[in-house]
Amino acid sequence: MDLKFNKATDSEHEIKLTSSLIMAAWRAGAVHAGQKAVVEVQTSFVGNGAKIKITGRSDSGKKIGQLSGKIRSNSFVGEMDIDEDAEIGDTAYFEADISRAGVDGESNHVPILPPIEVTNMKWSAGEARRGDILTLSADIKGVPGGKEVKIIIYEYDRDNIHDKIAELPAIVVDEKIEVKWEYEYHEDTDEIPTDEELQNYGNSYNPPEYFFVIEADGLKFGTEQESGLLEFKDWVEIELIDDNDEPIPDVEYEITLPDGTKQSGKLDSEGRVKIEDVPPGKFVIKYKDLYPEVEANDAVEEEEEPGPSVDEGPVTDEEAEDETGDEAQSEDEDDDSDIFDERTESQSPNDFGGGGTDGPEEEKLQM
Repeated sequence: MDLKFNKATDSEHEIKLTSSLIMAAWRAGAVHAGQKAVVEVQTSFVGNGAKIKITGRSDSGKKIGQLSGKIRSNSFVGEMDIDEDAEIGDTAYFEADISRAGVDGESNHVPILPPIEVTNMKWSAGEARRGDILTLSADIKGVPGGKEVKIIIYEYDRDNIHDKIAELPAIVVDEKIEVKWEYEYHEDTDEIPTDEELQNYGNSYNPPEYFFVIEADGLKFGTEQESGLLEFKDWVEIELIDDNDEPIPDVEYEITLPDGTKQSGKLDSEGRVKIEDVPPGKFVIKYKDLYPEVEANDAVEEEEEPGPSVDEGPVTDEEAEDETGDEAQSEDEDDDSDIFDERTESQSPNDFGGGGTDGPEEEKLQM
């Protein structure tokens, strides 16, 4: 199209823009009989809402599917159902027809393969802890050996809007795929349930759970959590010390976990205890005969008494006697109190960053 403009600029002129087809292509390198295939069409100067008709054909001349829709922003993407009797080993292409704009064209040619079948999707374990190495595996048919597929790991959401955690390549070998993955907890404050959300789900809180999906030639398998859910288990360590950083041993405690359950026990001779296999989140700790309730990560701060002001002037004998009496009374009252102010410290992996990142917003999978 000639882009030169040689007419006067002080008057109106009508310019006719020619519609054209820029690209028509299958999104994947193959189509599979009896399954969906994604097509993409890009145009130039075709109006929004223009109707497009897609017809799938094989090189042997057989019609293998059709699709229709509308152009939006010079683009169209859609899914075509490939006929299950499409001949395996033949080649497929599609014709794009936009009659209103006088535009038509033909896509690239890709092989027609057997339908993909994915079974036996599983984790090597039902629970994971930080740093665990897990094996993800599945049986897969209809994908040639040596071809790469994708394994996508999502954090399960009860509202079916799942967060993408990782994407791993896997090579098909003897109709099987297997990949190892080191578990890392990605802390997400958005996933901590509010009181309203807990009410909606019967006051129950589930720890983070994960499933994986296999993607091959644009087709996704396992979106209904066929892999099973992998549950994350965390730990919390408690340390109780006094103002002199000396341990307070053998104190009985009760801890309320994020899911509302309680555990009790006794600190060791070093004033410590490590509790394994707990859900991540906020913990509330109670110590018998000490603090009635302490939230994890909080420490009781010692209040400082204000010192004498430099502007108060000299102290008289009468004032000194009053102060002596007050001090004596205060000492009598303190006889019944503890000789130290206890403090508590607790540690969990969340205190040290917990593997959370400030990276880009995660991709969602909505069912």
